[in-house]
Amino acid sequence: MSRYILPVSVFGTVAGCAVLIKNHVTGGRCPSKATIKGKTVVITGANTGIGKETARELATRGGRIIMGCRDMEKCETAAKEIRGETLNPHVYACRLDLASTRSIREFAERINREEKRVDILINNAGVMRCPAWRTEDGFDMQFGVNHLGHFLLTNLLLEKLKESAPSRVINLASLAHIIGQIDFEDLNWERRKFDTKQAYCQSKLANVLFTRELAKRLEGSGVTVNAVHPGVVATELGRHTGLHQSQFSSSVLSPFFSLLVKSPKLGAQPSVFLAVAEEMEGVTGRYYDVMTEKEPAPQALDDEAARRLWEASSRLVGLEEGGQASLARPAAAAADGRSKAGPTDRAETPVPNPEQGAGAVGA
Repeated sequence: MSRYILPVSVFGTVAGCAVLIKNHVTGGRCPSKATIKGKTVVITGANTGIGKETARELATRGGRIIMGCRDMEKCETAAKEIRGETLNPHVYACRLDLASTRSIREFAERINREEKRVDILINNAGVMRCPAWRTEDGFDMQFGVNHLGHFLLTNLLLEKLKESAPSRVINLASLAHIIGQIDFEDLNWERRKFDTKQAYCQSKLANVLFTRELAKRLEGSGVTVNAVHPGVVATELGRHTGLHQSQFSSSVLSPFFSLLVKSPKLGAQPSVFLAVAEEMEGVTGRYYDVMTEKEPAPQALDDEAARRLWEASSRLVGLEEGGQASLARPAAAAADGRSKAGPTDRAETPVPNPEQGAGAVGA
């Protein structure tokens, strides 16, 4: 009997340490018990992953939830599931394709027309390390969906957010921003050799710079905006990384990897915290690593780069200075006199799903 004591003790110690490590890495659940009855929440990419769990949690807290998704069949299914589970009838599915400025404008127009208020906007959707795909307007897919799509959507909803103040904008960023660089001469990878990892990191740095500049422009409006890295979460976002495509990674690395990743439910907690926590009232322009405020990378603190990115983004998506919608065509599409094929037009090309949540595996 004594010969089993040591192995059991070792196993118990290892298991206990693994639990402690995982609890530390995940950050736990949102400590706030605040409810949001009477408030309207818009969440992009809410049919799966972090976005779906964020919608579920905020519906439980009494919010009116608008789920903006490209795949309406999945979105309707998710909304029905959340309504049934939370007994909150105010959970709605709306079509939003962040790879199409036309779709974004239609979605924003509907929200502005039909909703009395927007109290919380969670820019959650994202794509990660996909091939050199292009959006409907000709933008690099990762820069287009992760940054430009949310930049346009947020600007188009700003007046509604201001009317609903105090209101909040949450941008899902990523720790990957620390190695990102903004190439203002080639934002859409038209001149350089495409590097999917750097394209992703550039888009995530853009999220943090956008947050910084938007916070400055909204000062005194009652609208706050913060960026958050939700941690490493087990969702479909990392499917292009190849992490689980080899026998070695699946059989050897997966057990260790599982100790460090968290479920989508836990991955949603940072977004929920920024959306509802009382202590976040009036806090703006900050970057959070899970639920702890951290200083972002030095390049994410560059006010001049943030200003330049805002101006470049406005031109690309056809916004006039000040964020007002312009009738001009998006710059990338207008450059060659046509709208380049995007995910809604290319049946022959595998379509990246921009509805996974920005903090998934590898974020």
